[in-house]
Amino acid sequence: MQTIYADGIANITLIDGIIRLDLVNITQIEQEKANIRQVAALAMSVPALLRTHEQLSQAINKMVEDGILKKNEPQVVTDGTSN
Repeated sequence: MQTIYADGIANITLIDGIIRLDLVNITQIEQEKANIRQVAALAMSVPALLRTHEQLSQAINKMVEDGILKKNEPQVVTDGTSN
């Protein structure tokens, strides 16, 4: 089995019932702009994408429970005036 490291996903498309994701790596950052390079593509059915979403959500929730991750509180944006 091959292991592919990816920093993220650049594109997600739905073509003929298949979800296609381009996996990318950040090659360098210049002036706060990331240069990315596609390293692989992933194709899966819509049901497979939904199962993957559920599995990732469960993994993230477990890491939060174990203290590995911390959820950020939603930030309240105000206009700077007080009522």
